[in-house]
Amino acid sequence: MLTGHAPWVSCSTRDLVPDDRLPSWQRALSRTFVDVEVTVEQDRPWDGDLTADRLGVLQIATQEFGPGTVLRGARAVAADPRTHLLVRRQLEGTARLLQDGRTAELRPGDLAFLDARRPFRIVLPERQRARILMVPRALLRLEERQLHALTATVVDESAEGAAGLLLPLLDGLVDEVARAGSLRREQLARAVVDILATVALEQAGRPPEPADLWVRITESVRTRLGEPGLGPQTIADQHGISLRYLHQLFQRHDTTVGAWVRTRRLEAAHEELVHPATAHRPVAAVAVRWGFTSPSHFSRAFRDMYGMSPAQWRRAAGAVRAED
Repeated sequence: MLTGHAPWVSCSTRDLVPDDRLPSWQRALSRTFVDVEVTVEQDRPWDGDLTADRLGVLQIATQEFGPGTVLRGARAVAADPRTHLLVRRQLEGTARLLQDGRTAELRPGDLAFLDARRPFRIVLPERQRARILMVPRALLRLEERQLHALTATVVDESAEGAAGLLLPLLDGLVDEVARAGSLRREQLARAVVDILATVALEQAGRPPEPADLWVRITESVRTRLGEPGLGPQTIADQHGISLRYLHQLFQRHDTTVGAWVRTRRLEAAHEELVHPATAHRPVAAVAVRWGFTSPSHFSRAFRDMYGMSPAQWRRAAGAVRAED
């Protein structure tokens, strides 16, 4: 990446056999940034290229990858002690960053921050290219509440204030790092960190976007009710929030994650049991379709909610239709 010497990390999947590409790419990302899990659609072509250099407290990387998803879940956060901030400057293509209940849709020229100390998700719908700067959290001199307000928010050059002025300068400094000698690189790296601190402070002070996290989470869960493994940790990881924050969100709506999911599943099964198009489907099959792995557990939960067994409900609804 930097001229005149070999980069600290250099990885390309293009010359690897297909079975080796994904594990090699995941190892490269985890070594360069923080421990993450990478997923790709096996029926879609993809490849990845990564170069990275360390310059004192600053790390600069250029990454080309996609389509695919990069997840840092709660287990990875607990196992990996690195607590840096990742600053993503989108160069080509698009990316979707999810953390702390927010989603940042990045287009070329946009910038966003991610905090490695909390779960996040990066969705890449296409092959794209980005520059990623990695800096210790303490160097941005932000309070914890400011960091929570900063993550997964879009900074772009059209913004008023410091960001609009400093982002082009940031790009110029990073490019200059690639051409400078060793001593000069260290000085430029410190200047880059100072600019990031200024941009982050201004961005963290902006009013938050309207909260639609509850709607996004519940709409997403409704589309996945049939997945037996759909649980709080899976939901939290998908939306880039901590498990604790997810539970707090559901508590604000006077429910729990498990109770809300179970109720929606029972409602869906209740409707399907009496639908003419599925009248032939066994009760056990309906239970499995909506995420219940145990028919007896499904029957008990159904009776508790509706006062009759699934079979009784189906017969009663059929008798009503016959009378009509």
